[in-house]
Amino acid sequence: MKILVTGGAGFIGSNLVDALVAQTRDDIVVLDDLSTGTRANLSRHEGSGRVEVVEGDIRDEARIGEVMRKVDLVYHLAVQCIRVSILDQHLVHSVNATGTLNLLIAAREAGVSKFVYCSSSEVYGTASRVPMDEEHPLVPTTPYGASKLAGEAYARSFHLTYGLPVALVRPFNTYGAREHFEGAYGEVIPKFAVRALNGAPLVVFGDGEQTRDFTEVQDTVRGLMLAAASEAAVGEVVNIARGEEVSINEIARLVLAAVGVEGTIEHAEARPGDVRRHFADTRRARELLGFEARTGIRDGIRLYVEWLRASGDDVREMLSREVLFNWT
Repeated sequence: MKILVTGGAGFIGSNLVDALVAQTRDDIVVLDDLSTGTRANLSRHEGSGRVEVVEGDIRDEARIGEVMRKVDLVYHLAVQCIRVSILDQHLVHSVNATGTLNLLIAAREAGVSKFVYCSSSEVYGTASRVPMDEEHPLVPTTPYGASKLAGEAYARSFHLTYGLPVALVRPFNTYGAREHFEGAYGEVIPKFAVRALNGAPLVVFGDGEQTRDFTEVQDTVRGLMLAAASEAAVGEVVNIARGEEVSINEIARLVLAAVGVEGTIEHAEARPGDVRRHFADTRRARELLGFEARTGIRDGIRLYVEWLRASGDDVREMLSREVLFNWT
């Protein structure tokens, strides 16, 4: 097959490309504007003849039409993130909602066999009941969550109206190798790890008792691939998660333990739009996809710290670039 991965030079996307190269014989096209992803994330595939990297924006309809030709399967991961949405709502809507619509139109015209839409647990907002199954109320607390929900609605409508084979996947808080640590794109585990490795205090927003369902990136990637392979997933929405609720305070403690330092934890003002509680119900993923996460949070954080130490990156220099994001 010919597989298109949008956002394939980014964190989750590049890990997905690695798995596709290792586990299939398919040709892969990566479409990425390189605003957050990097060619370095795909450097291991240079010269393989299997992976083509196309620099382009999913808001460019002509570019998408060219790239979509002869594509059999689409993994749509290109996105602008949650914190950017607090300050630039139009950008995030245009990429996450309009960009998704552009891809769906092109996919339908090209006759693709499957379109896997990578949504987000942020479409739920804060848990009103736990564990959160796929029928949980959808009350996103940020423009990002709203834009991802709009993308879901467009994807589902293309399945219902035109018969486009669409699978909708809602990953919960993916972490692991190549995850961003800087500024608006930085996530909590890499930020904590960079700070711990430099002896700097770990900064927790709010009281730290807010919870997330952290899912190691290889588990998320496997869930996406299982959704692509499953006929039962067509027209369905599926949570991909560990199915374990962990507080941010506990994440801080686990990172300090993995780095092997006592460290200090400081608290800053709570951030607008942050959900209070996330905890996924993963029964549908088991029933439809045969998916079950393999990596627990303690082992996952240890693996991430080991990867960071082995990456060759200068963690002191990384700390100089790791600034707390100004929400205002």
